[in-house]
Amino acid sequence: MKNLVSILIVFSCSFLVAQTNVSGKVVDAKGNAIEGANVYLDGTYDGASTSIDGSFSFVTSEKGNQSLVVSFISFETFTKTGDVSLFKNLKIALKEDVNTLDAVTINAGTFEAGDNAKVTALKPLDVVTTASALGDFVGALQTLPGTSTVAEDGRLFVRGGSAEETQIFIDGMRVFTPFTPTTNNMPTRGRYSPFLFKGISFSTGGYSAEYGQALSSVLLLNTIDEPVQEKTDLGFMSVGLAVGNTQIFGKNSLSVNASYINLKPYLELFPDRNTWKKPYEASSGEMVYRYKVNDAAMLKLYGAYSYTNFDLIQEDINYENGLAFALRNRNVYFNGSYKYRLSNDWTLSGGASFTNDNNKIGIFDDEVIGNENSAHFKVKLHKRFTNRFKLSFGSEYFVTNFTENYKNTTNGNFTYGFDNNIFGGFAEADVFFSKKLATKVGVRVENSELLQQFTVSPRASIAYKSGAHSQFSLAYGRFYQNPKNEYLKFNSNFEAENTLHVIANYQYVNNKQIFRIEGYYKDYQSLVKHDTERILPTTNFTNLGSGFAKGIDVFWRDGKNIKKLDYWVSYSYLDTERDYKNYPIKATPNFASKHNLSVVGKYWVDKWKSQVGFSYSFASGRSYTNPNINGFLNQQTKNYNSLSLNWAYLLSQQKILYFSVNNVLGTKNVFGYNYKNTPDTNAMFDRQARVPAADRFFFVGFFWTISDNKKDNQLNNL
Repeated sequence: MKNLVSILIVFSCSFLVAQTNVSGKVVDAKGNAIEGANVYLDGTYDGASTSIDGSFSFVTSEKGNQSLVVSFISFETFTKTGDVSLFKNLKIALKEDVNTLDAVTINAGTFEAGDNAKVTALKPLDVVTTASALGDFVGALQTLPGTSTVAEDGRLFVRGGSAEETQIFIDGMRVFTPFTPTTNNMPTRGRYSPFLFKGISFSTGGYSAEYGQALSSVLLLNTIDEPVQEKTDLGFMSVGLAVGNTQIFGKNSLSVNASYINLKPYLELFPDRNTWKKPYEASSGEMVYRYKVNDAAMLKLYGAYSYTNFDLIQEDINYENGLAFALRNRNVYFNGSYKYRLSNDWTLSGGASFTNDNNKIGIFDDEVIGNENSAHFKVKLHKRFTNRFKLSFGSEYFVTNFTENYKNTTNGNFTYGFDNNIFGGFAEADVFFSKKLATKVGVRVENSELLQQFTVSPRASIAYKSGAHSQFSLAYGRFYQNPKNEYLKFNSNFEAENTLHVIANYQYVNNKQIFRIEGYYKDYQSLVKHDTERILPTTNFTNLGSGFAKGIDVFWRDGKNIKKLDYWVSYSYLDTERDYKNYPIKATPNFASKHNLSVVGKYWVDKWKSQVGFSYSFASGRSYTNPNINGFLNQQTKNYNSLSLNWAYLLSQQKILYFSVNNVLGTKNVFGYNYKNTPDTNAMFDRQARVPAADRFFFVGFFWTISDNKKDNQLNNL
C-alpha cells in the first residue's frame, strides 16, 4: 500500500511539472479591455475566453514551439508563435478588422450599383426602372450628380467633359464603340442590355490606375457570375420584341438575349418631325457563357451583335428640301475573362476583347464607309499580404485599326485611316491603417506608338471615417487620352490630351439613407485645336488648347421616411471653360449646363399590385453663338425641363404590363439653333431651333417570365 501511494505521488508531481500556465490580457488599440475574446493554442483543445477585464489564463501540457491564436469579431485574428513556456503575462493588442461592413471605403468620385457593394447609391433594380431611362443603363446614370443633360445626344457628359472622355468596360475589358450611332437631335442608347449585369461602378473622376485613355470618367459593367436558376423571359413591346433564356448544366451556364426594334408601326400612330424613307430598325443579340472551373477559378465569355438601319430627311434651314441622311451600322463585340485564385493569397485575372464596327453613312449623294477593328489584352496580379495591405499590378495592350472611305460625287473617292497600338502598365496599393483610415496609391504608364509618346499618371486617394455613419475622402490624379478618331484619321502629329483631377467628398449612410456632397477641380492641358469649322484633310492642328472645370455635386437618397416610397435627388453645379477645337477664345462649351437637377421616385401600391415612378430633369440653358450680335457662344438656350412617368402592373406573379411616357407635359425643349449660311437683305441671319424629333415618347410592353419557381418576374428589368 505504501508503495502504491508513493507511485501516485510521483506520477502526480510529474504531471503537475508537465503543465504550463498560459496567461495574459487582451485589449484594443486604445488599451480598452476586450471581453469574450477566444484564446487558444492552434491545433489543440487548450484555451479560454477573456474575462471582463480582458484577462485570460489556462494550462496546457504542450511543449516547445506553439502558436497562440486570439480572435474576436470585428478585430483581426492575432497569432503569436514561440516557446509555450514564454506565453506568460502577455499583453495582446488586437487591431480592428478593416474588412467589416462598417469600415471606411475609398469612394471619392465613385458610385456603386450592385449587391456586393458596401455603399450602393443605385441598386441593380434602379438602373432599369427609372422612368426617363427606357431600359437604358446610361439613361439611369444620367440621373446621378456630375452628369450634364444633353438630351439630343444620349451619352454620358461628366463634369465638364465631352462624351468621348468617358470609357466603358465589361468584366474589366474595354468596349470601344459602346453606343449605337444616330443622327442629329435623336439620342443614342447603350448597345448592351442591362439583363446580364450584376453590378455597375460609375466613376466621375479620380478613378483607379488600372484604367486609362479616359479624361473624365469610367463606367465598369460586371456580368453575373452564376445564375441561380433556369428561366425564359419574353417581351412584347410597342416598338418590337425581346426574348431571353438562361440554361445551367453542371459547372456551366449560358444566358442569351435577343431583341428586334422597328419604329414603323409607332411612327404611323405618332408621327415625328422627320420624313422617314426607312424608319429606324435594329436587331441585337447577346450571350454570356460561364464555366466555374472550381471555387478558385471562373471563365466567362461575352459576345454581342447589333445591327441598325434607317433613312430619313430632316428639316434644315440651309436645305430647302431638307437634309437627307441614311445610316447602316453593324457592330460585333466579344470578350473573354478569366480569374484564378492562386496560393498564398495571390489572384491572377485577365482577358481579351475585340470590336468590329462598320458604318455606312449617306449624306445626299455622298457616302462615307468607316470600319474600325480594335482589341484589348490585359493581365493583372493581385496580392493580399494582410487585410491591411493589398497590391495590384498588371499590363495591357490596345490595338486599333481605323479606315474610312469617302465617296464624293464631285471630287471622287478618298481613303483615310490610322493604326495605333498603346501599351499600358499599372501598379496600385491599398493600405488600411485602421477601420477609420485608408489610402489607395498608384501609378499608370502608357506608350502610344502612333503619337510616339510615353506618359506617367500618378493617382492617389485617401478616406477617413469621421463617425459611425460618415466619412471624408480626397482624390488626386493625372489622366491621359489620345485625340479622337476624327482627328487621327487626318493627322498623327499630336500629343495626348490630359487633365488633372482633385476631388473632396463627404458621405453619410444610415438606415436606407445616403447623403453625398463632393467638390472637384479639373485642369485640362494639351487639348486639340484646329483652324477650320469642319474637320478636313487640309485642317491644321495643334495641342495648344486648355481649360478647366470645377463644381459641386450633391446626392440624397431616402427609402426610410415615407413608407413604400424610394426616391433620390441629384444636383450639380458646374463652372467650366475651354479653349479648344476652333474656339477663338476660352468659353463654356455648348454641351455644358451650369445647373443640373434630377429627382427620381418609385412608389409601390399594394392595392393596385403596381410600381409607379416618376423622373424629373432640369438643366439650365446651354451656350450657342448668335451671328447677329457680336461675340462667341454669346447667348443661352432656355432651361431644359422634362417630367417622365412609368407604371408597372403585375397581371400575375410572372406577367407584367408596363407603360411609360417621356416628357409627359410636352415641354418644348430647345437644344440650340441652326443659322442660315447667308444673311438676308437686312444683313441678318435667319435661324431654326434644334428640337427633339418628338416632344413625347410613349411606350407599352407586356413582359412574361417562365421559371421553375414560378415567382420571378421582369420587374427588375423594367
